[in-house]
Amino acid sequence: MINEVDADGNGTIDFPEFLTMMARKMKDTDSEEEIKEAFKVFDKDGNGYISAAELRHVMTNLGEKLSDNEVDEMIREADVDGDGQINYEGESLL
Repeated sequence: MINEVDADGNGTIDFPEFLTMMARKMKDTDSEEEIKEAFKVFDKDGNGYISAAELRHVMTNLGEKLSDNEVDEMIREADVDGDGQINYEGESLL
């Protein structure tokens, strides 16, 4: 399974690869509820946004040690409205 998602072949799944995997999974299941549940894993304080700190916390718990620059880059990639966070309603995680 990792080999299917690990686009750069380095043996780990980075955040963009994780998003690709989640996009495939969500297209297969097409379940809004599952997407919301996955979002809630990252949205620790339940405010409807994934902050850089929340992203760093979850990724660290998943075994990914990320630099501040890497976290900021991940947020920028998914942050459609430029507020420095990812929100479920207004921005696409896929």
